[in-house]
Amino acid sequence: MNQELITQQEEKINLLTHLLIKSEDGVNIIGNGRDIVHHESVPLKHSFADQIYIRQMNMSKDTMVVGAIHKDLHVWFLLTGNLTVATKENVEEYIAPCYVVSKPGTQRVIYANEDSIFVNIHKNPNNITDIDTLEKQLVAMSKKEYEEHLKNNTI
Repeated sequence: MNQELITQQEEKINLLTHLLIKSEDGVNIIGNGRDIVHHESVPLKHSFADQIYIRQMNMSKDTMVVGAIHKDLHVWFLLTGNLTVATKENVEEYIAPCYVVSKPGTQRVIYANEDSIFVNIHKNPNNITDIDTLEKQLVAMSKKEYEEHLKNNTI
């Protein structure tokens, strides 16, 4: 995709994200753009293996989540269900079972077309088990915060 198309798509996703955040109702639209989603309507399960953090999110049909910006390359799996996922690159429908390699800087708007189980797999080289600490390490809540992360982690 050329840069102009990516910029146009990113502007559309930013507008969609802004509108969704303004419409957050805590039932069907979840995510305020400032905090990581921890909500009873999208239950989370946290699991750990050696140097790996596994985050499972169960989404009910017709639920929408505005995700944070992921700082690192990671993999996500759709174990059951059907999701529509919008990123700055595109909007795609995913039908379980499937997996996606997610690039750094990716923010997703996720809509559950049916009840779905969505799992992120992240590196966790220090075997951190405190969720708040891990979340600060793994995601940014704004483009500015993500750019600061890039600046501070450039060799």
